[in-house]
Parts: sequence; C-alpha cells; structure tokens
Amino acid sequence: MKKSIIFSLLCLLVQASFLFAQTKVSGIVVDKTNQPIPFANVAFKDSNVGTVANEDGRFYLESPTTYTALIVTSVGFSDREVTLEKAVNYNFRVQLNEAENLKEVVIFTGKTSKKDNPALDILRKIWERKRKNGLSQFDQYEMKKYEKVEFDMNTIDSAFMKNKLFKGMEFIFDHVDTSKVTGKTYLPIFINESLYDVYGNNKLKKIKEKLTANKSSGFSGNQQIMSFVKDLYSEYDIYDNHLTFFDKSFTSPLSKTGIDVYNYVLKDSAYIGKKWCYNIVFYPRRKNELTFKGDFWVNDTTFAIKKINMAATKSANINWVKDIYIEQEFDVENDSIFLLTRDYMMSDFALNKKEESKGVYGKRTTLYDNHLFNKLKPASFYKDEVSYIDNEVYNKSEEYWRENRFENLTKDELGVYKMLDTLQTVKKFKQIYNLVQVLASGYIPIGHFDFGPIFSTFGYNEVEGVRLRAGGRTYFGPNDSWRLQGYTAYGFNDDKFKYGLSGKWMVEKKNRIILSGGNRRDIEQIGASLTTTNDVLGRSFASSAVFSSGSNGKLTNINLTNVGVEIEPIKNLTFQSGFSYRTLESASDTFSLDYYTDAAHTTTKSDVKQSEVNFQVEYTPNRQTIGYAVERENVDSPFSRFYLNYSHGFKGLLNSDFQYEKIQLYYKQPIIIGPLGRTNIIMEVGKTFGTIPLGLMSVIPGNQSYFIIENTFSNLNFYEFVTDQYATLEWNHNFGGRLFARIPFMRKLNWREIIGVKGVYGTISDENRAINASGLVYNAPEQVYWEYSAGIGNIFKVFRIDFAWRGNYLNTPDTNRFTVKGSFGFYF
Repeated sequence: MKKSIIFSLLCLLVQASFLFAQTKVSGIVVDKTNQPIPFANVAFKDSNVGTVANEDGRFYLESPTTYTALIVTSVGFSDREVTLEKAVNYNFRVQLNEAENLKEVVIFTGKTSKKDNPALDILRKIWERKRKNGLSQFDQYEMKKYEKVEFDMNTIDSAFMKNKLFKGMEFIFDHVDTSKVTGKTYLPIFINESLYDVYGNNKLKKIKEKLTANKSSGFSGNQQIMSFVKDLYSEYDIYDNHLTFFDKSFTSPLSKTGIDVYNYVLKDSAYIGKKWCYNIVFYPRRKNELTFKGDFWVNDTTFAIKKINMAATKSANINWVKDIYIEQEFDVENDSIFLLTRDYMMSDFALNKKEESKGVYGKRTTLYDNHLFNKLKPASFYKDEVSYIDNEVYNKSEEYWRENRFENLTKDELGVYKMLDTLQTVKKFKQIYNLVQVLASGYIPIGHFDFGPIFSTFGYNEVEGVRLRAGGRTYFGPNDSWRLQGYTAYGFNDDKFKYGLSGKWMVEKKNRIILSGGNRRDIEQIGASLTTTNDVLGRSFASSAVFSSGSNGKLTNINLTNVGVEIEPIKNLTFQSGFSYRTLESASDTFSLDYYTDAAHTTTKSDVKQSEVNFQVEYTPNRQTIGYAVERENVDSPFSRFYLNYSHGFKGLLNSDFQYEKIQLYYKQPIIIGPLGRTNIIMEVGKTFGTIPLGLMSVIPGNQSYFIIENTFSNLNFYEFVTDQYATLEWNHNFGGRLFARIPFMRKLNWREIIGVKGVYGTISDENRAINASGLVYNAPEQVYWEYSAGIGNIFKVFRIDFAWRGNYLNTPDTNRFTVKGSFGFYF
C-alpha cells in the first residue's frame, strides 16, 4: 500500500473554485436521545434522488434541481418530512421519533425478517434472471468504451491553502471543486482519459479491449501511480456473489448469500424512464464485515437492475480507505435487455477514517455506447496482445477528443488539464514531486541515471561485517527498451570490494524478445531458495540481514557470468534460455564446500567451477503489468504462477567440474474464498540427476532472520536439510479479520488472522553422500519435516507477527522449536 502513501504525499500539492448545485444538504440523523441512527434513508421529496446515511448517521445529498423538502425514514421510526429553507444546508440535524404504532410503519423493525419480506421475494427473482440479462444474452458483442480516471486532493480549507508549502503555486487553488457524493472540497492532481473498442465472445469467454486513444495530465509518467490506478479499478459485475476491491472480497448486495449479510427493505416503486421499478434499500446486519449500504431500482418484469448506488461501510476491515462509493446505470435494449451504460466508482484514501481527515479521491467514470451484437469474428481475433504499444493513441488532437468523448468535459475540467501541465513547470513542485518519487521507487534520479536502490545501502553478515552498497541504473522513461544497471559493495571485515553489472535489451517489442547478460562477484547465502534464477544482480535477504538468529557464517564467494534470451509469444507465457558460468568457494574458515575428486577419497577440492545451460517456462495467468519497458512492474492483484526449469551442467567445458541434469517446478495458486479471505497454495518439486557437491545441492531454505520470508521454513537453520530431490507443499490462509470481527472487544482493532502449515520431503543419493568432504553431515527430510504457524496481521496497519512451531525433528541439535517473526508493509 505504498502507493496510497504516495498519493497522501502528493496531496501536499494542490486546491480550486467552488461550483454549487442547486440543492445541497449534509447532516446527521439522530434519535430523541441524540444517538446517531445508522443507515437512515434520506431523499428529496417527490424525487428519486436519495442516499443512505452511514453507520454514524451522517449523510450528504445534492441535486442540480431545486428541492424544498427532505423525507427521512429509518427502521422502527416514524417518517419525517424536513423543510429546506435554503438551497445549501450544511450540518443539518434531523431527529426521528420511534414509531408509536408499528403497523403504520411500512418497513420492518430491527433487523429485517428473512421470512414474509417482499424485498426478499424480489431478490430471489433477480437471482433467477441474472444470467438472462445484459451482454450474456449474445454470443458475440461489440461496443465503444470511454473511461475517465481522476485523483483529487480533498478536504481543502483556508488554512491548508495558506501553507508555506504552496508558495509560488497559489494558482492551483483556482480549480477547487465540491464532491457531489461527500460534499467535500477537492482539487484534481491527475486526469487520464481513454477510448476503447471492446469485443466479447461469450462462447469462448473472451474479452478483448483495443485502446484507440489516451490522454493524460498530472503525473502520467509515474509507474507507481499507473500501477495504483490499474490495481484500484479491477473489473466487477454487481450480479456476482462477491466483488473484489483492493484485494478484498466484498459480499455483493445481489449475492445469494446476501440474506445472511444484509437487511433488505422494499421502500418504493416508480417509473424510471419508461420502466416500472421497485426501490430496495439494503444495509449490513453486522459491523466490521466487507459489506455495502445503499439502494437499487429493479424492473418489475425482467427483474434486471436499472440503477444501483452503494457505499462500503466505514467499519469494514480495510486500511487507508475511508469511503468506497459506486453508481451503475443500465438502459434498455430491444425493450427487454438491460445493458450497463454508466459505471462510476469513487474511493477516498486517507491515513485514518475520521470525518475531518484529509485524503485523496480516486474516481473512475466509465461510459458504454454503440453496442453491436452477433458479428462473428474468428477465435484468433481474441488472442491477447503480449505488450505492444502504438504511440499514435497518445497523440490524438484536441479536435479528435472533442468529437469522440462520450460526454463533454466541463470548462473547469478542461482548465485542470492546463493547470496540471503548468504545475509541472514550477521548480518547487518538481522538487517535491522528485522527493516523493524517490521514496516510492527507492531510486534517486540524476538525469538519465537512477542512483540506488537506496534501501540496500546498508547490510550486515558475519563474513563481511558492516556492508555498504552503492549502485544505479539507466532510466530514460517508463518504456525503455534497454537498461544497464550495476553496483559495488564493500565489507569492512573481509576488506573486499564486490560488484555486479548487467544489461538487458528488448530487440523486438511485439513478442518481447529480450537479450541479457552480466557478471557478479559477491558473497551469497546459497540455499536461501530452492528455485534457481538467472538474475545476475539478485541477492537474498539472508545474505545481508541486519539482525539474525544464530550463526549466518555459511556464506559463499560467488563469481557468476550469465547470458540469456527470453520471449513472450503469448501474453503471460514466457520462455527463457541461458548459459551461465560460475565459481563457488567458501567465504569463511568455519564453513567448507570441499568434496572428494577421487574414488579413494584421498584428494579434495574446495572450489567448484561449473558451466550450465538452462531452459525455463513461466506462465502467470491473470497477471497485469505496467508499461512496455524491458523491465515491467506487476500490478498488486493476485495471480497464479507456474514455473518450470531444466538445467544441464557440462563437465570439462571451461574447466567445469560436474555433469548433471536438474529439473525444478514451482506452482503458486492464490484463491479468494469470498468473505472468508484468501488462501495461497505453494508447491515446489525438484530432482538432480548426477553426482554433485554441496555447492550444487538443493538446500532446504531456512530462515535465521527475524523477518517473514516467503518460501522459507521459519524453524530451520541454514543447511539443516540438504537434498538432491525434494518436494515441498505450503498452505496459508488470511481470514482478513473475519473471525476477530465476531469478538466485540477486538472489532475496533481491525486485526487479521493468518494460519499456515508447510512441509518438505527429500532424499540424497549414496553417490552424493560419498563425495562429501565438507565436514557438514548431510541430513535429508526422508520423514516429512513440517511446521505450522499462526499470525496476526494489520497491527497498527503496518505490522504482522507470526508464531511458528516445529512439528517434528524436535531432538535435532540447536533446533528451533518455536520462533517469532515479523514483517512491515502497507496493506489494504
């Protein structure tokens, strides 16, 4: 969630002129004891314009039409009509009285009934017909799509405008506007418009979007912001049982499990356009769950949704997000088919959920038009493009945009484009922006060179002692087709300089054909992971942890040279091949990689020289990436990963010592289980055919740091288990606070429960045992080793702590039967 902090920092940059609708009302609904009434329904009299108050009883409502009265209703209270004496009414206080005769109250008292409730009868008919409405009725479809994404600094006040930070940038405050959802002031800091041609095939279950035009202002070149935008606006269908936002699964108000999660009230009926519709209000039965409150209008014959408004409850266990608000509108096609025509989503990102706290709005407006149906296209048409950019889509004229936008920008929106472009020429703004970019990326830009990553500058291990590192990379823009990067490091104990240098060049963009090569001389904790990598500059956390438990002196001097080529012929399917040459030698007198070189065991050798060729296949379905550069960033949304590696070691080539074959498989599958949270299943298997020494063995990765490291065993020390064939299986599950939300005194903590178990099985051949002269006794987990853990996440929103127990091998010398490890991070 570093990106959320980025926006909060960027918020130090902006504000503007107020536009008022004809009628505005904000306030709170209370009972006769002045206690807030949650989820009260508030509407302008004689209109379909309304809202549902939040759990604190607060509401905001506006309309471009002039209204003179409000109607306020709530479960178990008498309806009240409130006169509006002015067009703008802030901090209104509406008091409701308990109904004296409940028979006069149309809605149910307390929690709504699960029986004899007309709203539920309508809901069941929605379930029956939900697959008979919309685009699913057609084998193929086409449409035009317009999308506008905007980020705004909100809660702008006079004190904020007078801050010395904005000296020389006061002109930005000429563009302050007022949110029609919350009534708060805001100032745009980023705008992006896109036009797409959309094609769908329901038989193939394929959707293809072709970007035809794109226009940005604000921070359009920032990778972190673009990543945040993509991660924020994942697609969703309100008819689905669960809707995923920020990697969290919310129960949809149209879900078949909604009866157990929401209260439903049939409130009204009226014509929407030319269709008679029912109005149903919904709100959650319990606090701290991932739910919404709001209302929807549904047609009385097709039982298709005509319009829906919903807002996430403030008590939902989600960090950094104060509000999520969604509007969708559907129009009728051929007198019966309801198609989505407008989708609006707004999120309010803030450090806390207090009403007065400043934050950043993230808003997306999507419009759909020009639908065509059943125009057959071949299956090959829907093949995903790998990652190919057509620069012409970014160079459309102003005249083109005026002719092709689905709705015209207001005068103020057009002015914001100019303001944001001007802002980026202001020296002070660029200084602030550069500081934020350094914190987000970890690199300090100096012309076309980035110095860093700064977070790797300092480290410590037993061999090097204090370790200092400096490095950098070339950077000309987010779509660079080539990159050089390198580093140098110095250890104060061993008094040695180390270095690494690598380069990548994307010679063909459409299929992402990339050539790479590099060399590294450094100290490494080999055996910190099972699955091998060709990343020349890669370095494990185990080699440079500032603090560790037990000795971490089993380090190796490594000299690695690698050349490789990769291609991505199909989106998210990558093939790689490379040749590497490495020398391995112990970096410490207390650790040995020695092996016997003769059958009589009279001659030993302490270093390994090895040339190796490898072939790799990686498949990552549903992975989303940012940019088109030789190096891309992944969007944070979860995706599966399948990785296969085959390696062949040569004996005699460049004086190499061993001939062998190695095959390895890695598979990770994240599964979102509705409101129960997210499960991860991780499997690794591998086998080496041939005789090899300790330096080339598959060491089961231990974790002697105080931090949580994925794919390691928390209670194992380095080199505790050594194998030449292995199989590991891990299951972990994050309940997302589901259980703690049921415990009254723990609800407000918003902690999240994590449990897991992992195990490994492995063996060593007699031949590999026979050449071992290292002095290390080979132990393999021929009886499955396993450990289990329980943890608490989201402590103070940034900390996680795990408690891990060893399941067996309890009598191993210097064993860890129980460990406590933690991690820091910014999570939704």
